[in-house]
Amino acid sequence: MATALITGSARGIGAAIALRLAEDGFNIALNDISGDMFKDNSIEEEIRAKGVDVEKFICDVSDYSQVEETVKAVKARFGTIDVLVNNAGITRDGLMARMSEEQYDLVVAVNQKSVFNMSKFVGNVMMRQKSGRIINLASVAGVYGNPGQINYSATKAAIIGMTKTVAKELGSRGITCNAVAPGFIKTPMTDKLTDEQKNAMLGQIAMKRFGEVKDIAGVVSFLASEDAAYVTGQVIEISGGIMM
Repeated sequence: MATALITGSARGIGAAIALRLAEDGFNIALNDISGDMFKDNSIEEEIRAKGVDVEKFICDVSDYSQVEETVKAVKARFGTIDVLVNNAGITRDGLMARMSEEQYDLVVAVNQKSVFNMSKFVGNVMMRQKSGRIINLASVAGVYGNPGQINYSATKAAIIGMTKTVAKELGSRGITCNAVAPGFIKTPMTDKLTDEQKNAMLGQIAMKRFGEVKDIAGVVSFLASEDAAYVTGQVIEISGGIMM
């Protein structure tokens, strides 16, 4: 049975992707930075109920050596790693003039360096297998920019460039690499926004509704499937028509 590794999958978009890939028949390697992220959380039980195997791996994906050891552990546990979803991400918002170096560097480490770390070590596994799917979570903020998010926008734009580069480097080994760029999706992260911010965003969306985590999970499911075997280096915007 094939295995999918999803970073930042204790909750939100990552958890929804894990559940959808479990429905598709993948064994699931969950990941988050702390075991506390899984407290009061039924994600493992929900995945097992779908008839697949699951285990959680606690790892700071911004840490190169931790990722190296975690990928070895996932490979030893499941035998293969067939799908990697680089979903882990944080925000530390603020206008550029007021943003601290710490705010900038932390977001870059978690959102961007984690994609390098995971893609390198899982990519090595996939190259030996001569098959695999890497799916990166970018954002419309990386396509259009977003005031107050110079750090976040920079990382998501970088992920788009990394996606296209990895697609070119690994394509000859039977590995695809694509990205999805969500717009405004209802998650614990976006719940922190004010009503004023939410209403301003809604006004820019053609479909006049906010996205659900299942909207993202469905597209990731397609990119992980055999139907997407000849799709690589692409960025699929999932935004309800924002800023068209």
